[in-house]
Amino acid sequence: MATEELVAPPPTEPGQLHKPWRAFVALGELVVAAVAVWFAFDLWSRGVAKVVEHYPNNITLESTRWIGSWMALAILLGTVAAVLVVDAARQVILAVRARPRRGK
Repeated sequence: MATEELVAPPPTEPGQLHKPWRAFVALGELVVAAVAVWFAFDLWSRGVAKVVEHYPNNITLESTRWIGSWMALAILLGTVAAVLVVDAARQVILAVRARPRRGK
């Protein structure tokens, strides 16, 4: 018994991957990533609190308090910035490298 394999017809129009405006999208994503990293550093410093207590007989106790909510937000912003940088690289590659094939 012969079985016929279903095959999708080839596309009639070429895909539009090469779009130069993608470079501007990549630039915007890099700017947003830089702002996210800047805020991440600011939030991380808010997550560290130094506590100093003075007692009689010249006793001074110093401790560090780690505030997890600020640190988690800083890590989240860093992760978002990393994803934006990877997507910006993809946008640049699509803007520069994907060109339609020329006829022979």
